[in-house]
Amino acid sequence: MGIADDAVEVRAQGWRTLAALHGLIESELERALSASVELSVVEYTVLDALSRQDGWHMRMQQLARAAALSASATTRLVTRLEDRGLLTRVLCADDRRGIYTELTPAGRTLYDRARPIHDETLRRVLADAAQQPELAPVVEALHAGAAVPA
Repeated sequence: MGIADDAVEVRAQGWRTLAALHGLIESELERALSASVELSVVEYTVLDALSRQDGWHMRMQQLARAAALSASATTRLVTRLEDRGLLTRVLCADDRRGIYTELTPAGRTLYDRARPIHDETLRRVLADAAQQPELAPVVEALHAGAAVPA
């Protein structure tokens, strides 16, 4: 193997490690959120993105990017959350084709209940992963990149 092949393998190994950590985090978050507040990870992600708007709303395409979903998957998800009374859609005042989404008071309340569960689960999973030699470098990079103490 040449130097170029070695670089490709290093990147591939890094990607596999990142994917393994992501899968571990996502499955633990899914379990914790589902068991305690009946939310999936992607539902929590949508509530979280909307909660950060400080009383404002988001266009559906912004929400799709925040949740890493396609436009159609975002529409289906928003419909489910709207049916649960957690979100509402608002027509854009200056562009009737534009649709915004915002949290309802019930959505804010559920998010406020879910956030500590999410944050504690994430903290615990990252702490556990930091003890695994194959995952520790990625956890360290996450902490260093976020400027969060390990």
